[in-house]
Amino acid sequence: MAETKKTTIVLFSGDYDKAMAAYIIANGAAAYDHEVTIFHTFWGLNALRKPEKQSIAKGKLEAMFGKMMPRGADRMGLSNMNFLGIGPKLIKKVMKKHNAMPLPELIDMAREQDVRLIGCTMTMDLLGLDEKELRDDIEYAGVAAYLGEASDGNVNLFI
Repeated sequence: MAETKKTTIVLFSGDYDKAMAAYIIANGAAAYDHEVTIFHTFWGLNALRKPEKQSIAKGKLEAMFGKMMPRGADRMGLSNMNFLGIGPKLIKKVMKKHNAMPLPELIDMAREQDVRLIGCTMTMDLLGLDEKELRDDIEYAGVAAYLGEASDGNVNLFI
């Protein structure tokens, strides 16, 4: 019996295009029967945020972070050519023209392929994010859990 291959990805970036790259790689690896884990930390957690505002009591600093960060994968900006928010609209138009899957659908596809989506609990504490603000179908863990996965990984990426 063949050994199971593992792919781990740290998604640090909050940029739409970089998150897309992470999810395209994750879905490709899962299609090739890799066990895939994406560890979302810092701005990468925005890909997991629910688009709807959640009613949660927060301190001033945590509330400010919550307002400054995009709610949901579809609201993330581009790493380049953001053009005051017009860039994401343009890239999404080009993607639709070429029948490319948008980021929210790539995330759903990853879950359908049993890709593990993990939110970094330490970063959530730092940014004042609550589990209620993130997707319901994800896991939560600290860096030790990621390192455990990565140590067994055949492919380890930081995006």
